[in-house]
Amino acid sequence: MKIKEILAVVEAFAAPELQEDYDNAGLITGDSSWECTGVLCTLDVTVDVVREAINKKCTLIIAHHPIIFKGLKRINGKTYVEQVIIEAIKNDIAIYAAHTNLDNVLLGVNGKIADKLGLKNIRILSPKQGVLRRLITFAPVDKAEMVRSAIFEAGGGHIGKYAECSFNSEGVGTFKAGEGADPYVGEIGERHQEKEAKIEIVYPAYLELQIVKALLASHPYEEVAYDIFTMENVHYGIGAGIIGELEQAVEETEFLKKLKNMFATGVIKHTALRNRQVKKVAVCGGAGSFLTGKALQHGADFYITADVKYHEFFDAENRMVIADIGHYESEQFTIELIHGLLVEKFPTFAVLKTEVNTNPVKYFV
Repeated sequence: MKIKEILAVVEAFAAPELQEDYDNAGLITGDSSWECTGVLCTLDVTVDVVREAINKKCTLIIAHHPIIFKGLKRINGKTYVEQVIIEAIKNDIAIYAAHTNLDNVLLGVNGKIADKLGLKNIRILSPKQGVLRRLITFAPVDKAEMVRSAIFEAGGGHIGKYAECSFNSEGVGTFKAGEGADPYVGEIGERHQEKEAKIEIVYPAYLELQIVKALLASHPYEEVAYDIFTMENVHYGIGAGIIGELEQAVEETEFLKKLKNMFATGVIKHTALRNRQVKKVAVCGGAGSFLTGKALQHGADFYITADVKYHEFFDAENRMVIADIGHYESEQFTIELIHGLLVEKFPTFAVLKTEVNTNPVKYFV
């Protein structure tokens, strides 16, 4: 199996185009045309993880965190990043990262945390705006279904939990074929009228290339008329953080105990407890203090995240509890997420979870 076949599954779930501008998700070392003998799933890539991949005959490492964030001026092994890159290249190990693009899908990193917590009615805490497009095209009435189906197959027409959504109306189109044209209907030099269906479909911007390609390939006309508009609508399936509700409300101290056991954290830093029941919970794996305001707006009782700075704890304003459970701890189930995604698609292929604990933070108890 080629590496690109493995990566296609990951990218269909979390498109690289969904990563934030500062990120470096994607293939970092190696070539997607290489043969893949096995996949090792991890949160971070360290030298020990690369050596584990070598020992287990895995030629592809899929991580959550990119090993390279900034440009490297030299690669001589003086830093752990350089050491990882040297070790991977010497042993033909490809390294791929699915980072903020995996954060920004509903069932991604934060969806996995919500699932572990048993949250119901989950939704994106801070959905993205400006990522939707509207496609309008025109096709002969008898070919409209063929064109629609091709666009649906390419990923167009998804709105929330509904698929194959479109709006259609009929009218009359006119055109006159010039010299050298090869018209599907009509004659050269004569104006032709054709009953056509107007098809309107919404899609996320990152699917634009494949949707337009499907449109052109399925359409009978030599020259295909279509319009694309950027929409200001919010995309509720793409964005940062998750909010949901517990099945049953619990006491704050009981909820903290549950967090400590579930995430196996050495300590939980949190704001003052309010002696109220916990029902609505917001989560953001990794550094999520930028979403504190959103959690408050949504009326969260608890906001679970990591890397909260001293002054950022004040932002809870005694209106909810902020619980900092640790960066590694909050994202550790991402390994399980990536592993499960690939095993479902390739049940007989060697897809492994790392046995190396890459958490650089230790606790003195």
